[in-house]
Amino acid sequence: MKTILAIDLGKRNSVFCKLDTSSLKPEYSTVKTAPEKFHDIFADLDLESSIVLFEVGSQAGWLSDMMRAMRLEFKVANVNHPAWKWTNNTNKSDKTDAHRLAMMYHQGFFPEVYIPIKSVRQKRSLIYYRQKIVGRMTQVKNGIRALMTTVAIDLPIGKNCWTKKYRKQLQEQALPFDSIDDPCELWRGQLHTELQQFDALQISLDKTTAKLDELNKQKQSVALLETIPGIGPRTAEAIVAVIDDPHRFKSCRQVSNYAGFTPRRYQSGQMERSGRISKRGNPLLRALLTQASWAALRFGWAQDIYKRVCRGSAKRRKIAIIAVARHLLMRCWAMMRDNKPWQYEIDKAA
Repeated sequence: MKTILAIDLGKRNSVFCKLDTSSLKPEYSTVKTAPEKFHDIFADLDLESSIVLFEVGSQAGWLSDMMRAMRLEFKVANVNHPAWKWTNNTNKSDKTDAHRLAMMYHQGFFPEVYIPIKSVRQKRSLIYYRQKIVGRMTQVKNGIRALMTTVAIDLPIGKNCWTKKYRKQLQEQALPFDSIDDPCELWRGQLHTELQQFDALQISLDKTTAKLDELNKQKQSVALLETIPGIGPRTAEAIVAVIDDPHRFKSCRQVSNYAGFTPRRYQSGQMERSGRISKRGNPLLRALLTQASWAALRFGWAQDIYKRVCRGSAKRRKIAIIAVARHLLMRCWAMMRDNKPWQYEIDKAA
């Protein structure tokens, strides 16, 4: 006999469904979503015959940490799996959600997701935060370009616009709103505000990047992946943070599936075909791997895969670059698993 404790997590209150596998009679309770309240409930559970279930979400991190500290068995449901869709169910409530968690586990079908330890989650969060800063800076740059176009001032193309030389020229065009009397010159106030935002974001980006570089020095796997031609610190740190423990994957296919690089499958009767990639994995990791794959086309191993998949057709270029990215991810996983650096000469001879 095993006790299943399923939790439907809420921002303020959470519903607990306690299910005895012998009788399958649920017992419900609602408590405040707070670590101390949860701890009191978990303390009464038998470590040997109990399992705690809950959905992935913003509270899943600290709850997983609590489970590990208390040495309780737990599983986290992957709510992005098609099995969790409520499209055809009109009776949805917190109680039914919790009961559904318990019954799906009891019936042996429970799509779950991996929750890493706190230090790994925090580094992932910092990586995502840096990417958001880069996105904000891009928005500010585009806003400045659009603003200057309205006053018939052309800016240099690409990165040249943001060098010290041209930044100084932009600064000379800008004025604080307080010093502008002519309504026709209000664009200078907008430019001044945008440049202030750009400078503040640049400082934040530099500090975030410096902290990530400091953390990377403590992680041997990051330096290992940087031995791959075309892989920089940003891509390497993202791969290490997302894969985390390489030994939790049994095969290359599992790694590809985790990142969303495996194709969708369509089968009906005698018809069977593969579609586009599932994209169920980490979107930032896929984007960085794709960018790194374009850069890796300068090297022989990537060119061989690209040309073989492309088959001389320009329409297959995107398919080919995804194949390179998938291969790159599998190689990174194998290097982390075996703790071996890139061996290009051996691969070239093969």
